[in-house]
Amino acid sequence: MYGWLWRKLPFGLWGKLTGSLVLLTTVGALLWYVVFPWATPLLPFDDVQVGTGQEGGAAEQDPNAVPGGDDSILGPDEIPYDTESNDPHPSAS
Repeated sequence: MYGWLWRKLPFGLWGKLTGSLVLLTTVGALLWYVVFPWATPLLPFDDVQVGTGQEGGAAEQDPNAVPGGDDSILGPDEIPYDTESNDPHPSAS
């Protein structure tokens, strides 16, 4: 296919190089602006569901609840885990 395309492009070596570059740019733009936006909703890359696998999982839990049983509501600047060590305390579950 590439040999046939190279033979069909006109205007000698520089014309063929320029024509190849224009064709490559056109195909890239067509894919980038037409094909990929059309195909994005059909691809499963954003179909991610994280949960516990139990009923009443992550979708029904309070996002501000502290893991491990403490039901206090976090403030906007509070982090629900220890930032000083990488050794988490075991949870009850």
